[in-house]
Amino acid sequence: MRRTHHELLAWQRGIELIKSIYTLTASFPASEAFGLVAQMRRAAVSVPSNIAEGAARESKKEFAQFLIVARGSLSELETQLRICVELGFSPPSPGVDALMEDVFRLVGGLLISVRRSHAGG
Repeated sequence: MRRTHHELLAWQRGIELIKSIYTLTASFPASEAFGLVAQMRRAAVSVPSNIAEGAARESKKEFAQFLIVARGSLSELETQLRICVELGFSPPSPGVDALMEDVFRLVGGLLISVRRSHAGG
């Protein structure tokens, strides 16, 4: 089964981000399984999930709103990664940081595109 959102690079990179976050958090202390690990994984899963849900909506306005939520989840995840480094659960992860930045840029570009198409038609 192939859906429209499968073609979106932001969604594809979001899936990559999930895998990176799951790998990163696998080595966190067991005491964080229901804390930071769960929050980080939920935030990561939220990114491509919101892109997919928005792409399936009837209007461009709704799609834009879901992209805004995806961007919020990215910001939440960025904060949680910072906390993990500060607490010593993880060293800085330049690869994950770069992937998050890429997804943020792609979601932002998609949002601009959707807003333009909504305004024009």
